[in-house]
Amino acid sequence: MDKKEEKYRQKDILNAGVAGASYEAVQRYGEAAKQHYVAYSGVDHESGKTLAKGLKQIADEKVNPDYKYQNTHQQAGFSAEVKDTARTNAEHIIHGDPVRKSRTDDLGRVNDPLHDTVMLDRNGNIIDGSGAQMKFLGASEKDPAGKEAASRALEKLQSKKFEKYLEKDVKIEVPSDQYDQIMQEAEKKIERLTRQLEKQKSVGNAEQVQKLQERIDKLEKIRKNLRKSSVSSKEALFARMHPELSTAADVIKISHRAGFQTAGSAALIGGSVSIVKNLVAVCKGETDPDDAVKNVAKETASTAAVGYGTGFAGTALKGAMQNSKSEYVRALSKTNAAGTIVATAVSAGRTLTRYFKGELDGVECLETLGEQGTGMVSSAMFSVIGQTLIPIPVVGGLIGGMVGYAFSSAAYGVLTQALKEKKLAHEQRIQIEAACEEHIKIIRECRAEMERIVNEYLTGSMDIFRESFTGIRNALELGDADWFIESTNTITENFGGEVSFSSMEEFNAKMMMGSTFKL
Repeated sequence: MDKKEEKYRQKDILNAGVAGASYEAVQRYGEAAKQHYVAYSGVDHESGKTLAKGLKQIADEKVNPDYKYQNTHQQAGFSAEVKDTARTNAEHIIHGDPVRKSRTDDLGRVNDPLHDTVMLDRNGNIIDGSGAQMKFLGASEKDPAGKEAASRALEKLQSKKFEKYLEKDVKIEVPSDQYDQIMQEAEKKIERLTRQLEKQKSVGNAEQVQKLQERIDKLEKIRKNLRKSSVSSKEALFARMHPELSTAADVIKISHRAGFQTAGSAALIGGSVSIVKNLVAVCKGETDPDDAVKNVAKETASTAAVGYGTGFAGTALKGAMQNSKSEYVRALSKTNAAGTIVATAVSAGRTLTRYFKGELDGVECLETLGEQGTGMVSSAMFSVIGQTLIPIPVVGGLIGGMVGYAFSSAAYGVLTQALKEKKLAHEQRIQIEAACEEHIKIIRECRAEMERIVNEYLTGSMDIFRESFTGIRNALELGDADWFIESTNTITENFGGEVSFSSMEEFNAKMMMGSTFKL
């Protein structure tokens, strides 16, 4: 293998490592993105629940031509409830909070007299005092810019129609773009009424004093119970008119956050690998220090870009897969398939570019694509196993991804070379030995790179990792699956984790069980 091919191979291994390291983030942000897919369709295929209404169903509702403005804005209020619920749950998932928000309509309490939404604990029970009423008020056809929307909304909140909410101390959620203005308007009114109250007290007008005090108390209670929704009045209307675009916008925002996070991890990985590689090159006299610095910066940025793409696209894809109608696709969403697809696309795109440039012929192109595909699929499997056996964010997935890719790539190379053409047994043995040596070389390189990366997260714990990596390497060399599992379990147990299985026999037994189990 020439230097150029080795360079491409190392990039593929690194991309597999990035995909593995992105596993935890893609799973978490992908599940958050799923909330918006559910909000749009109105169906949660994973749990089997159907919402009273999704954004799509609300947008399809009929509108009376004579009351188009009123009907549309009323329906926008329903869209706001659905969208706010999805956004709240997405944030809770991202931050690891088990509490979930639900519309009372979705719980079978259609047209609840007091509450539009409630909060549920991890067991699905309603949390006392969590009920809220969402009110998107103040819109007027005569005021399209909404300059006086907050004032109109406050007036309506003081009307008799809303007294029942204040009496029951119900939290009231209003559009995010109106909240601050409503609070300011309420404060101004309280100040004005307070001055009037003092004046009436001074003249001894008890009746007026009582009326003014009641109005002040009502405004104070409104201020106390008012909450800012995660949805603005414009976003609610946009969701009513364009549910697909509104959903896409929220998924993109979550995907961007995931991409930003995975880019940071990828930059650390790529930078660590590049520093090691370029330091060696400088020591060998193969490059000068200035070029080495440039190479590190370039390679770190390149890996960060791959990490961003993996997190961004992987999140959007994972969310869609998790809410797929297909049970098989939903099961795949639990693996690292989403992130691996992105990494595979990057590697395959580079290979096709080389083919179109004439650097590879047709056979070489197909062989390379096959190796990359096989390697990445194995990487997806090993990244899940790695994250399960070593439940430490980033580290487990990274180890699994890189080891899995290196292992399968070497195995694929041996098999394709053996099947490619008939040769003498001696020559075949030489080829297999050469491939195995390359395999061992990659594992050793990955080990050195991983020790540097792990050191960033778990300083002072290198002895445990060093011993375990030795076991992992030796297990791969000998094909001893039980030794591989034992070595990874050592890391898990030393950091307080609970191992899922201790041998291939236990793993196979679980796989053959009639009931499901979670890795």
